[in-house]
Amino acid sequence: MTVVRRAATEALGTAFLLMAIVGSGIMAERLAASNVALTLLANAIATGTALAALIVTFAPISGAHFNPAVTLAVAFDGGISWCEVPGYLGAQITGAFAGVAGAHLMFALPLFFASRHVRSGPAQLLSESIATFGLLLLILSCSRARPSAVSWVVAAYITAAYWFTASTSFANPAVTIARAASDTFTGIRPADVPGFVCAQLVGAAAATLLARWLVPVDEANSVP
Repeated sequence: MTVVRRAATEALGTAFLLMAIVGSGIMAERLAASNVALTLLANAIATGTALAALIVTFAPISGAHFNPAVTLAVAFDGGISWCEVPGYLGAQITGAFAGVAGAHLMFALPLFFASRHVRSGPAQLLSESIATFGLLLLILSCSRARPSAVSWVVAAYITAAYWFTASTSFANPAVTIARAASDTFTGIRPADVPGFVCAQLVGAAAATLLARWLVPVDEANSVP
């Protein structure tokens, strides 16, 4: 599989993920008549189910990372070469913005417009660190012990994390950056993006190190 094809797959998958996140948030907010709980529930279900479908479809091609934190962790474990990482990251960020634009166009909104949704403070940053830590720990551990289960494990975790984290679990730097260009239910104020991304990378790094100890790569084949 060529590097270009894998990068294109990452861009396409990330674009559809953002269309699911942003588009379902817009639709849910319009239909729920300002009921935030119902809007969040619809947004979480749509995101989780879309993510499961995208992982199953694109994992055989690119690994279905759709997340710079995942790509960095996989490269650290030797799953892809470091020379492929810039292509993956660029494709994910490009795809994320394309997905936001696609969602906006489907709902007759401006292509991009800066979010005013404030997501700041220690609780939000802690939430993002924990959310990303949990996501990466599940992905890395499950991919070594039960690779066939990764799609539904990730989907279930993200759906749940929408509800048990104060930040509604972005857990993805590309998703975070792109959502700053959407002043909708799922948006994030641009000023809050750097803190979110730093918290996500800290959580991802901690999870990567812990996963190496819990399920070492060289022992993965022996896990029942």
